[in-house]
Amino acid sequence: MTTQTKGHALLAFSGGLDTTFCALWLQAEGWKVSTLTVDTGGFDAAELARIEALAASLSADHRRVDAKARLFDGTLRFLLFGNVLRGQTYPLSVSAERVCQAQIVAETAKALGVSAVAHGSTGAGNDQVRFDVAFRALAPELEILAPVRSLGWSRAQEVAFLAERGIEVPAKTSVYSVNEGLWGASVGGRETLNSWDALPEAAYPGGAVDAPPAMTVTLAFERGVPTALDGQAMTPVALIETLNTLGRAYGIGRGVHLGDTILGIKGRVGFEAPAAHLLILAHRELEKLVLSGPQLFWKEQLGQLYGALLHEGKAFDPLVKDLEAFLESSQARVTGEVRMKLYPRVAAVEGVRSPRSLMDPKVASYGEENRLWTGSEAAAFGKVFGVSQLLSAKAGVPS
Repeated sequence: MTTQTKGHALLAFSGGLDTTFCALWLQAEGWKVSTLTVDTGGFDAAELARIEALAASLSADHRRVDAKARLFDGTLRFLLFGNVLRGQTYPLSVSAERVCQAQIVAETAKALGVSAVAHGSTGAGNDQVRFDVAFRALAPELEILAPVRSLGWSRAQEVAFLAERGIEVPAKTSVYSVNEGLWGASVGGRETLNSWDALPEAAYPGGAVDAPPAMTVTLAFERGVPTALDGQAMTPVALIETLNTLGRAYGIGRGVHLGDTILGIKGRVGFEAPAAHLLILAHRELEKLVLSGPQLFWKEQLGQLYGALLHEGKAFDPLVKDLEAFLESSQARVTGEVRMKLYPRVAAVEGVRSPRSLMDPKVASYGEENRLWTGSEAAAFGKVFGVSQLLSAKAGVPS
């Protein structure tokens, strides 16, 4: 290795192939490297210990920040409030985490007084933009280093570089790129490089599914925030972790998302997000019971806009805070319980109840009877309601 002369860099470190390669490469290029693991979920105690030991073997000064609660409070709750699914499918598992991770890396870099921040993103994905934009917004004085992007190396080349230096990475990461966190996992590999091939079950963190018998669970929400599972009060983070374990056993929340990337090309990624899938499904149904029609319509539009800004690397646009204020306000009435049944690979809502319910059978029942109007009044309403369409039909359409 060369003499360290270039300065001090703080590397966002997951302990996977790319960031392990970055640590050694930067050292070889003359940088003093400190590593920071921002724990936004997906790491068990054994994995955290492995990451710490790996950092030590790389002669890196290592730190870890438990950011799961901050991730939920700062981003995930708004994704839940907005029922955000990219392409009506993908729950933005990675997007939310990258913003939180970049914020904490920037804050730590300033506290340490380093001269550069580094990440392991390639030049072909969305994460490079999310990290770069966040670092420039929060710490514009720091140099940004991205060795994998700069070199354009393949994963095989990185594996070979590390092997030459006696460093081995878990075999799975050399075939599939897996990013696992609190809001779910994303999976990339050879099958996601085209629009046809299916990911094998073994590619997902949960592996092959041998689901237990169907079961019923009840989720409770207060002002849109999940607070209890089957009557047991939990913090949002603990509840999400529990649902991830429970839903994973059923293979719930798996899929493949195909859509537009920040770079302007089409991209495809697999995902496994049991808790996000279950919570959004339940939360949306509760909202149908307690919110008005116009509220539901505009929440759908603005929630998806919020998700798009976050996903597309625009998390620091002032509009984001405006949308968060709207989404939080919309949750004032979203309190109640949702009963769901879990089956292999799917969940269904069986019932929902709330003290703020707008469904009152004492006033009227759809398709049955009511106490607010008579049959003749209903007929008159139908006649007046259709006047504009009657006039349009009579006017006809020019040929």
